[in-house]
This record gives sequence, structure tokens and C-alpha cells, in this order.
Amino acid sequence: MPTILTHALIPLAAGVALGRKRLPPRLVVAGVIAAMLPDADVVAFKVGIEYAHALGHRGASHSLVFALACGALAAGGARRLRAPAFTAFLFIALSAASHPLLDMLTDGGLGVALYWPWSDARHFAPWRVIEVSPFVNRFFSARGVEVLLSELRWVWVPVGVMAGLAAWRRRRAMGVGAT
Repeated sequence: MPTILTHALIPLAAGVALGRKRLPPRLVVAGVIAAMLPDADVVAFKVGIEYAHALGHRGASHSLVFALACGALAAGGARRLRAPAFTAFLFIALSAASHPLLDMLTDGGLGVALYWPWSDARHFAPWRVIEVSPFVNRFFSARGVEVLLSELRWVWVPVGVMAGLAAWRRRRAMGVGAT
């Protein structure tokens, strides 16, 4: 899995790229939470659920169904997120879906149960370019630095450049002071 910081980057970058008028700050914060939420499944280890189980790490919580459920929840709370229901649904569903899609790019683990509940099969992307992150207890090590450098190269720099260019273009089109 990429680090939790990298999962949070995707909705944050979308917020920068699209601006506060399209993505209110509350919605962006909810998107950050939705993007990190699938890794709450590591609790399964503590209660004896094995990694490969449908409810284990990278299982059901990493599925598209889970992402859609997060989006539906956000649509129900759209008023609190200060966004139209469809915007809340779409942004939160995409934020949650970004998590397993990033995990599929890693070079370790068992893959992602993207199509659960229809299939328990685990999937990887054809390109597995991101170093898999060690769990928290081993994160602050040489391996953790290796992972961060991999994420910087394959996620942070490209996403940062795209978000920056989109924000620059948006501000230029609306006038320099626009948000």
C-alpha cells in the first residue's frame, strides 16, 4: 500500500486543481478521509481475520462497492459538506476509489479485491511501480525512506504538477485573484 499521506494527496490535489467554489473545503476534508478510510481494515489483523479473507486487508473495503457506498453516504450529508448531492457523491466515491487504484500500483501484498462482493479475486495494475509501504511499526526505517522516494517519483510529483497546472489555468481564466 502507498502511505496514508499519498492516499490523502489525491483529493487534496483535486481541491487545489478545481478550487473552493467547485469543491468546498469541507468536501475536500471528507474526500481525504474517504481516501484513507479503506486502510481501517488493518483492524482485521487485531481480531484474527487473515489478510486474504474478504474482510481482510485490501479486501471489501478496497472495492468499488465500498467507494460507491461512501459516495452515497456523502450524498446524504451533502448539505453538511456544503456541496450539491451529486458533487458530494461523485467526489467522495472517486476519493475512496483512488485508494485501491493506488494500491494496485504497488509491488507487494496480495492485490486488491476491487470487484468484491462479486469476486474475491485480488488484482494488481499492469504497472507495479510504487514500493509497497511497510506497516507503521517498520515505517521509520531505510525501507520507509525508499517507499517515500518511490511515491514522490510516481505519485506526488506527477499529481502535484497536474494540480498546479490546473489551478494555474483556472486562475488565469478567471482572473489572478480567483479561487
